[in-house]
Amino acid sequence: MSNINQNITVEPMDNYNRELVQNVHPLDWINPQPASRYNLVVIGGGTAGLVTAAGAAGLGAKVALVEKHLLGGDCLNVGCVPSKCIIRSSRTVAEIKSAGQFGIKLNGNIDIDFAAVMQRMRRLRSGISHHDSAIRFHELGVDVFLGEGRFTDKNAIAVNDISLPYKKAVIAAGARAVAPPIKGLQEAGYLTNETVFSLTARPPRLAVIGGGPIGSELSQAFQRLGSQVFLFEMADHILVREDADAAEIVQNNFKKEGIKLLLASRIHQVENHDGQKIIHYIVDDTKQTIEVDEILVGAGRAPNVDTMNLDAAGIKYDKFKGVIVDDQLRTSNSRVFAAGDICMNWKFTHAADAAARIVIQNALFKGHKKLSDIIMPWCTYTDPEIAHVGLYEHEARAKGIDVETFIRHFKEVDRAIADGQKEGFVKVHAQKGTDKIIGATIVAAHAGEMLSEITLAMVAGIGLKTLSGVIHPYPTQAEAIKQIGDAYNRTRLTPFLKKAFAKWLAWTR
Repeated sequence: MSNINQNITVEPMDNYNRELVQNVHPLDWINPQPASRYNLVVIGGGTAGLVTAAGAAGLGAKVALVEKHLLGGDCLNVGCVPSKCIIRSSRTVAEIKSAGQFGIKLNGNIDIDFAAVMQRMRRLRSGISHHDSAIRFHELGVDVFLGEGRFTDKNAIAVNDISLPYKKAVIAAGARAVAPPIKGLQEAGYLTNETVFSLTARPPRLAVIGGGPIGSELSQAFQRLGSQVFLFEMADHILVREDADAAEIVQNNFKKEGIKLLLASRIHQVENHDGQKIIHYIVDDTKQTIEVDEILVGAGRAPNVDTMNLDAAGIKYDKFKGVIVDDQLRTSNSRVFAAGDICMNWKFTHAADAAARIVIQNALFKGHKKLSDIIMPWCTYTDPEIAHVGLYEHEARAKGIDVETFIRHFKEVDRAIADGQKEGFVKVHAQKGTDKIIGATIVAAHAGEMLSEITLAMVAGIGLKTLSGVIHPYPTQAEAIKQIGDAYNRTRLTPFLKKAFAKWLAWTR
């Protein structure tokens, strides 16, 4: 057995972060005596790795889990959990500022204690961290090895010179943030999602590079918490992968809240002058500069394929795309599978969870579950949120699927009007001539919560006709989904049927 003496810290190293580290990478952890052979060895203790290890161990398999940094991966430590904590605080600020429209008058200024916001995040994160702790997984029957895992051949992985022979292995090493190749950026210094949650003081002026989900979520959060945010995006609008109508609503809200949108812009140099960061950029063919206190890079991810000695195991990979897998998540080494950000286009915690379940079945039970069979929802946690599942209209048409689109705007939904949340909509794409749902987008304050009803319908093969018959409590914003079903039913009333029905009503009078 070996003791791990890595100096793992999470700044600021207060009581909450000490608790976090003690849970997810205890410095006094002693790696167990390895088994002569494992049914499954998992590299990576993020969501994909944890779900795979716990699920396999629960089925009676002998499992080893290898993690070189923090168990819980990005989601717990630098992703979903901390970001949603500060987003919640920032939403509270927005709710207070909008109190006037509800007849609530405020006297004086809103005092935003940024340090307290970040302390709350650290406290909640440390409280959640026991779910992903080394001791919990040990108690689940998993042999937890803290250290760097490297393949030594097609049949074994080494951790700190300890050999872990396996029947099957799973690579779940995730991905990391990378910065764009901007001159002077490295020298000036910048934040990513991996470092921004260590802040204890609010940056008065914050530049965010990238208007995708991460950049957009954090731009709005920091603006609401008192920073002046400058959001740089190379495209002509933010959230370019989302439904354009949905992205426009969020973008307009950003403008109202005071975020400075620098769209269709290109940064060509960053300088550090007396502690201030000077950004040189081009927009509308004009060279301009701004001065900020911090730069947050919210675009760019790279798979962690560099240090695992994948070649020794005959595993094919690409430094940009990650580990190469087939639809069953099997690598070029038939005994090794992969799941999560290391190999998938879907970079979501719930996608990693779903992939891990596929891997367990295919690796341990010779199953034939396919990643392409998954109906994958996702949500961007701006305000309003954008939630989506299935195909966008342009994707459906590219596949040769004719669609009919049904939209219900929240300005027509009673509860949304009462809530003061009239901006947004439910948009559902159905296969033309049928009620089969092939995709949907919701823009609403809690769109992520609402989307699951449509996702369930798609998974269960339930169409719009059935949704029309589902009784929703009145008044709720989710009633808009039922109203989409009603809109579909109205399309079934052709002029001939309407005329025949009118005659029948006249006859029955």
